[in-house]
Amino acid sequence: MKVSELGEFGLIERIREELGSQDRARSILGPRSKLLIGIGDDAALWQSTAAAYLATTDTLVAGVHFPRENVSWTDLGWKALAANVSDIAAMGGTPEYALITLALPDDFEVDDVLALYQGMIAVGREYGVVIAGGDLVCSSEVTINVALTGRASESQRGEPLALRRDAARVGDLIAVSGSLGNAAGGLRLLLEDKPASPEATTFLRRAQLRPHPPVELGQALLRTGIRCAIDISDGLAQDLRHVCVASGLGATVRLADIPISDHLSRTFPEDAVAMAAGGGEDYELLFTGPAGVVDRVRGRFAIPITPIGSIVEDAEHAVRFVDENGQEVSFPSAGWDHFRGRASRQAGRARR
Repeated sequence: MKVSELGEFGLIERIREELGSQDRARSILGPRSKLLIGIGDDAALWQSTAAAYLATTDTLVAGVHFPRENVSWTDLGWKALAANVSDIAAMGGTPEYALITLALPDDFEVDDVLALYQGMIAVGREYGVVIAGGDLVCSSEVTINVALTGRASESQRGEPLALRRDAARVGDLIAVSGSLGNAAGGLRLLLEDKPASPEATTFLRRAQLRPHPPVELGQALLRTGIRCAIDISDGLAQDLRHVCVASGLGATVRLADIPISDHLSRTFPEDAVAMAAGGGEDYELLFTGPAGVVDRVRGRFAIPITPIGSIVEDAEHAVRFVDENGQEVSFPSAGWDHFRGRASRQAGRARR
C-alpha cells in the first residue's frame, strides 16, 4: 500500500501501532523516566525523577509548506520555530530548547541561512526558547526541521498536567482563541494576484508568516480546569476531528459563531467562512470544557475566546457544521493531509 492510499493520519496510526513494541523496551530506562503521552497528540510527554517534559518536532519543505518565492527567509525562520512552540502551547507547557536541522542545496546563500536563524532567534526571544544545536545536510530541496522540548505544567502537588486531545466529554463547549482563516487568506495573497487593501494584505500575510502561538493561554487553561485542547495547525475541521477521534465522540459547530476577522471577510467575502473552517496554520488554540469553566476562561484573558459549538455522542466521530437554521453545511476541503492531497490548504466555498 502506498502512503497516498493510507493518508497522513492513517499512516500515523500505523506507526503508532508499530511503536507499541517499545513498551517492552521501556523497562530499560527503569525508574528514571516514564512516557506519559506518546505519538498521537501535539507533543510527547515524559516524566523523570526531576520533572515532566514535552517534546515535539515539525518540518517545512519548500514548495509544500511554503512558496519558493515571495517569502523572506527571516519570516520562514520565525514560522518554523513558532509552529513547534504552538505544539507546546497546545499541551499547556513552557517551551525551552530547540534543535534545528537544515537540508540545503549546495548553492544556497549563506546570508539566507543567517536570515533564517534571525527569524528563529526572534521567536526565541519572545518565548524564551534557546537554540541548542542541530544538523546541516545537503539536499536538492530546502527543508527545515525543528525539534523542540519544553517543561510540562504541574499541579500544586507536583504532578504533571497536560492538555490533551482525548479529554473531551459529552456536553463540553468547543471554544477557540483569536480568529480563524487568516493564515489561509495570507497564503492566497502570496500565491494569487488578488487585490486587497494595504492593511488587509499586511494583516493576512503576517498571520501566514508570523504566527504568535498563545503559550500563556495554554498554561492558564490548565490552571482554570480545562483538560482538552489542540492547536489549529491543520484547520478547524481537521483538528477538531482529531479531538473527536481521540475522545470517541463527535462535534457540532455553528458556522455563524466561528470568529472571522474583518480583513478576511472583506478580502474574500465568498470564501472567508470556508477558509475559517478548513484553512490551516492559524496556530490558535481549540479547547473543550464545561460551560461554566469556559465562561470563567473568557472573562480572564485579553485574547478573544469564542464558543463555537459542543461535543456530542457520535459513533462516527464526525464534525458537523450547521447554519443558523440548523442545516448541515459541507465543505470541499476538510483540512490538511500530507499524503491525500495538498490543495486542502486553500479552502474553497461552502456547499449545502
